Amino acid sequence: MKPRIMYIESKAGCLTGPARIGRVRFSKTGATLYYAGQSFQSQKGSGFKSNYFDEATGDPYWISGPRKDGRDALYATHIAPAVDADVHGEYWTKVRGLAVPPPMKSGGLVVSLPDSRAGAGVG
Repeated sequence: MKPRIMYIESKAGCLTGPARIGRVRFSKTGATLYYAGQSFQSQKGSGFKSNYFDEATGDPYWISGPRKDGRDALYATHIAPAVDADVHGEYWTKVRGLAVPPPMKSGGLVVSLPDSRAGAGVG
């Protein structure tokens, strides 16, 4: 499968968490996703409000294709996710349908999700 832009939201410890829009790579079978140095394994329908887990930490995540209307989150649909710099233009024009992408915000420059392990810094 070819890489694609996806919505990635951490569900570690709560129903809503930090979220990003970024380019995800897939394993040959599609059961494992790769993003920003992390690998995510499918929960095969067994997760509670999550569909993948981080293989290194076990933390749950909701990962899905982005919606044209931007309401990607399961609950906090009023909170806009950060958009990675490498997909910014493509996301706003091809996914969201804008003729010209909005200016890049500083939050969109971070390329990894915060590590939820105690004492860990941003990846």
